[in-house]
Amino acid sequence: MVEYVLEMKGITKTFPGVVALDDVTFSVRRGEVHALVGENGAGKSTLMKILNGVYQARSGEIRLDGERITIRGVKDAQRMGISTIFQEFNLINTLSVAENIFLGRYNDSGLINWKLIRKKAADLLASLGFSFDVNRIVGKLSTAEKQLVEIAKALSFNAKILIMDEPTSSLTKNEAEMLFGIIDKLKANGITTIYISHKLEEVFRICDSVTVLRDGRVIDMKPVPEVTRDQIIEKMVGRTIDMDFPKRTSVPGGIVLSARDLGRHKLLRGISFDLRKGEILGIAGLVGSGRTELAETLFGAARIDRGHVEMNGRKLALRSTKDGKDNSIGMVTEDRKETGLVLDFSVSKNISITNLESVSRNKFLNNGLEKAAAQKYIGELNIRTPSMNQSLLNLSGGNQQKVVVAKWLFSNADVLIMDEPTRGIDVGAKYEIYCLMNKLVQEGKSIIMISSELPEVLGMSDRILVMHNGMIKGELAGGNMSAENVMRLAID
Repeated sequence: MVEYVLEMKGITKTFPGVVALDDVTFSVRRGEVHALVGENGAGKSTLMKILNGVYQARSGEIRLDGERITIRGVKDAQRMGISTIFQEFNLINTLSVAENIFLGRYNDSGLINWKLIRKKAADLLASLGFSFDVNRIVGKLSTAEKQLVEIAKALSFNAKILIMDEPTSSLTKNEAEMLFGIIDKLKANGITTIYISHKLEEVFRICDSVTVLRDGRVIDMKPVPEVTRDQIIEKMVGRTIDMDFPKRTSVPGGIVLSARDLGRHKLLRGISFDLRKGEILGIAGLVGSGRTELAETLFGAARIDRGHVEMNGRKLALRSTKDGKDNSIGMVTEDRKETGLVLDFSVSKNISITNLESVSRNKFLNNGLEKAAAQKYIGELNIRTPSMNQSLLNLSGGNQQKVVVAKWLFSNADVLIMDEPTRGIDVGAKYEIYCLMNKLVQEGKSIIMISSELPEVLGMSDRILVMHNGMIKGELAGGNMSAENVMRLAID
């Protein structure tokens, strides 16, 4: 039996103006959990899309169990035992669990044996240690249950190699631990997992080996016990990062925004707080505590039942997101792809979209003004793009996030609400976002930051409000800001 179940040798892939992969060699041993890490744009997704048959390499070869193979499409990959679980689930919410698992493979003869399909689906879930009704509609499942369905679907193709792309990005800590248990079972059954994640603690928790990509090249491949977190980060970004959270010396000023007794159905209950000029105010709490609902209310995306919001001492009428924008409030939403950007649009058009009147003359868009605005923010925010005309689809997650911030800066927002500002981006891009946040508050902007990552809240905030069940359970500042105090308030 050959040592490596998978070998990708000399893989090169180019796109117009970009070398995405440059002579990459990537090898995975049978039955191991192999981490693939790197900054956004390093080439991880491109390499896996070649393995999955979505892209074709310009040069190089792929060997499976020592035999050279050609993967012309996704169905080829599946027939060969290679399945991918993407960060965004590929499920149909209106169909049942069983229907999703065997979608497109209900029958070979024209007659559908639903009893057999349901049994096979139940058996697959049972093999993972779970038993729930396979007749349930997928749209009514939790995120963790949907991920189980995705894994069962992958196993239904007799997968020998499972690619997991950021599998814990939408999971709670307990759900993530459940997933790790499933990966351990897959490993015990001889299934190989390629694990893509920006969360390095997960790499050290479950992975046997790690390959680091940077700028389309393999920088290193080693057993996990032989490397440290700092070494991986340095190889990923090509430089040392002296600290996870950059420090700043500015001191917050006077109050710019106030919320008083905000109530919204049962989602918000008597929320009151102040935000100061040049401050990062952290909002912490468990999933379902009301953090995002508060952000939506402050931005005008949802109406309140009682209470009010003031900006510089003036009461605001927040009936829509336009009202939020018109009052110098911007919102970096939790899901940049769904609600923060128009992915088919260019960088320049995404930046100008919130302030078209500034790049228009006589009701017509002025390309020169739009170009000047884009150049300004591409430079100031260090947005890495081949061109301002590049589609957002082709930018890394970190650079997409910078474009979201840029559009609100161009709209002259004085208050930025940032909901999960570093979700799905790598450690190098995170550091750049943190530096950008510090720069903004030093220039007099104010930031409300919502994050599920406790170290991020503690490392970046001047003060922290902790929410539970739609209420603010406490405020922490200075020496009182600790993980223990946050969690004590969050679960009380």
